[in-house]
Amino acid sequence: MALAVSSSSAISASNLQHFAASFEVKAPRIGSVQLLNRPHGLSAGVDYSRKGFSVKPINAKSRRNDLIVPLSANTLGAEVEEKAETVDYDGLAKDFEYASPLEIMDTALERFGNDIAIAFSGSEDVALIEYARLTGRPFRVFSLDTGRLNSETYKFFDTVEKHYGIHIEYMFPDAVEVQGLVRNKGLFSFYEDGHQECCRVRKVRPLRRALKGLRAWITGQRKDQSPGTRSEIPIVQIDPIFEGLDGGIGSLIKWNPVANFDSKYIWNFLRTMNVPVNSLHSQGYVSIGCDPCTRPILPGQHEREGRWWWEDSKAKECGLHKGNLKHLNGNGNGALHVNATPQVNDIFVSENLVNLNRIGIENLARLENRKEPWLVVVYAPWCQFCQAMEGSYVELAEKLAGNGVKVGKFRGDGEQKEFAKQELQLGSFPTVLFFPKHSSKAVKYPSEKRDVDSLMAFVNALR
Repeated sequence: MALAVSSSSAISASNLQHFAASFEVKAPRIGSVQLLNRPHGLSAGVDYSRKGFSVKPINAKSRRNDLIVPLSANTLGAEVEEKAETVDYDGLAKDFEYASPLEIMDTALERFGNDIAIAFSGSEDVALIEYARLTGRPFRVFSLDTGRLNSETYKFFDTVEKHYGIHIEYMFPDAVEVQGLVRNKGLFSFYEDGHQECCRVRKVRPLRRALKGLRAWITGQRKDQSPGTRSEIPIVQIDPIFEGLDGGIGSLIKWNPVANFDSKYIWNFLRTMNVPVNSLHSQGYVSIGCDPCTRPILPGQHEREGRWWWEDSKAKECGLHKGNLKHLNGNGNGALHVNATPQVNDIFVSENLVNLNRIGIENLARLENRKEPWLVVVYAPWCQFCQAMEGSYVELAEKLAGNGVKVGKFRGDGEQKEFAKQELQLGSFPTVLFFPKHSSKAVKYPSEKRDVDSLMAFVNALR
């Protein structure tokens, strides 16, 4: 922009500043809120109650674009080339190891401004939006609408938008891709050949488009959510899978503010701050995804056991956080080797349990007349669902000791997995089998109730 200045007058610095301010860009920021009268910085004396905040939506209605478009910049006079800042994100992650989610969120929003957005799934990650509100900074929120979410989740989206005075930017799958998938393989192909293809079409590709309009994103990942895939997630990292606005590896930063906090901490925070939550949580749902692939869990089950329950528990990621899978095979490319055997301590350790090797389980399976019936768990020690039932299974072994039923275990991962799938009815870990006294065919425990009483009822019904 050129400024014409007459010789009879001069523009003072203050006037020029006022003039430049009048040309402030008014481009809409979808999913953002502007909190008025924000105090400078955070302090121990800040009152985090809602009464102290005035929330004003930036835009009047939701806009759904193919990308999350960054706010355009307006310059006055000559453009000044900005020097790229080099940040040691590994070091930053260590610095934040004992920081609060609020402090981490504030730093992320301050550092990236309008080039960062919160990924909201409609679950307990609503805590991220509350933390963002408490910083007093503008923030953006996006979500993936797969077209197969629960009706309760859609209602929750609406509640969150009204509660915070924001507009969530929804990303949708490509209609042609969805049409091709459904026409070729049906509505429920994922029950037969795995969830990866459907998730790739409905979630991963829309996410990829969204992130191409950002330089950073914020997720609700926690280490306790999935010990098999999320136990080592850092507070902040260079995204190993997706690309950001500038393109290429290293162009996108991923923030995980609640990585070091467990579910109990998050729920205490939500209740304390009176944050609205998805009504599915009161129905036994913990981890919430698409309707056909999500179900309530039972007492004693891990929260991820309610997702893709028909599959191997070690690969319970939809692809949004595929980079986490590198911890399982060490190659960093996100692929999961079938025979990968993570080095972890063994479980189901008890003097009342027989540790069966391959020859032992083969002999047991071939016998038609056994001296006594056997109960055997086919397991993998790294599996969080096996870990969750360890206490009840060991207790059951103690109760059955000397009562005419042998209790054993067989490690069915790694090189033994194909054998376990073909000969021991392994679908996912853990698989519990009962070998009757006078029958060669093992009976598979049909329920996912793995408490002592349920397992004992199964034994008593067959022996």
